[in-house]
Amino acid sequence: MQTTRRSSRRLSTRARVLTGIAAAAAVGAGTFGAVSATASPAADQAAPVQVGGGALTQSSHLSVDAATKVAQAALAAARKDGQKVTVAVVDRNGNTLVTLRGDGAGPQSYESAQRKAYTAVSWNAPTSELVKRLQQAPNLKDIPGTLFLPGGTPVQAKGAPVAGIGVAGAPSGDLDEKYARAGAAELGTAK
Repeated sequence: MQTTRRSSRRLSTRARVLTGIAAAAAVGAGTFGAVSATASPAADQAAPVQVGGGALTQSSHLSVDAATKVAQAALAAARKDGQKVTVAVVDRNGNTLVTLRGDGAGPQSYESAQRKAYTAVSWNAPTSELVKRLQQAPNLKDIPGTLFLPGGTPVQAKGAPVAGIGVAGAPSGDLDEKYARAGAAELGTAK
């Protein structure tokens, strides 16, 4: 009789384990089904709203190929004068498209070039002009990501900024800006 009880306990334990596994599988399947059900739209839901007309604007952005040519032209102008610089080109939104660090350029020049390019495109003005504006509004320099030193120039299309070019590493900001303008001249759209 005792052997029967032991075998029924074994079956009972097995039965419990199998029941637990089956229950966990059912809960998992139910959860997966709920996630799947919410991921697909129901037939009675409305189609996505289509926006049209005057609710949208369009903007132009410099291509990566064009940005690369601009950066190479600026770097070549600096090399011609024996200067070791870094050149950065940012898009209309201030996102870096290309950064070229010339051989021997200082480590600080990388970030400085990017920040000058960002500053130039943000205000659609050469950074040498923006330095003069600091006299009237000294808090401008506190805006994150900006650098109010000569060496940045905007690139425009139809009067609107499409990119910024920043150069850093030459002995003066005037030289940096000269090289930034040389890069912009590659496109024929320097301001």
